[in-house]
Amino acid sequence: MTTRSSTPSPSPSIGDTETETETTRSERFRTDGFTPVGSLLSDEEVDVYRNIYDRFLSGEIDCGAKRSDLGAGAEGRTATQVSGAQGKAPESITQIMWPSALCPELANLPLHERALNVARELAGDDLVLDFDMLIDKAPHTATPTPWHQDAAYWVDLPDTRAVSIWVALDAATPDNGCMWYLRGSHRAPLRPHRPAGSGGGALECPCSEAEPGAVPVPLAPGEGAAHGGGTLHYSRGNSTERHRRAYILNYRSADMIRLEREQGMDHGLHNNERTVRNTSATR
Repeated sequence: MTTRSSTPSPSPSIGDTETETETTRSERFRTDGFTPVGSLLSDEEVDVYRNIYDRFLSGEIDCGAKRSDLGAGAEGRTATQVSGAQGKAPESITQIMWPSALCPELANLPLHERALNVARELAGDDLVLDFDMLIDKAPHTATPTPWHQDAAYWVDLPDTRAVSIWVALDAATPDNGCMWYLRGSHRAPLRPHRPAGSGGGALECPCSEAEPGAVPVPLAPGEGAAHGGGTLHYSRGNSTERHRRAYILNYRSADMIRLEREQGMDHGLHNNERTVRNTSATR
């Protein structure tokens, strides 16, 4: 799974993050609720992360209950899916929570520090790592990740600042599941969420690619995009012959992490139940 695909062209509606001068990343993050953040890993570093990632996918690194199918219950899922670890049912969207706890060497590789620097640039110097996760879309699984806002999964907090850094380890395109965001959606109230399909997988809320402000954000391997907890986002299923591996790191203030943990919210470290926890998303 180390074959490189061609580098995707950036979305013209987003702009070139290397050359733009009129709007900074932090300004776009505040205005749009998301922003491309450019390259976070070199080609050689991407290969290091891919090798570790594939040890997770093969089951060499045992994930226990931290591994699950984000696409469970989704309508129209296919049978040609990546096999789960050691006898588990096939997965349409493999989600592995807390890879850095399962494989501590990850925390000492470059991405954690670089992503932290970006998160602090976007939302404040008091941000620290809250949790990390892997999400893989195997070839021809064709299961979308439904539209949602991350904050719907989270408990209510007085300080809602949060930054998720979504890093592509394979070229991420619309056809294999690059991220789509809805511009400015973080400035509106959370939409009502519910379990997707027949349940057991992701949460979903009303939205579509046709809604004004919805844009895809293709990424080359090693590039990242950042979004906030209230930003609507989704990705199409993978209809290609290549994997779409992503590493996601989430940051918020240490004070809010302490409040989360006091309420039993640890993002799958001990309890990997996906449910609507935010009261603003239960209307």
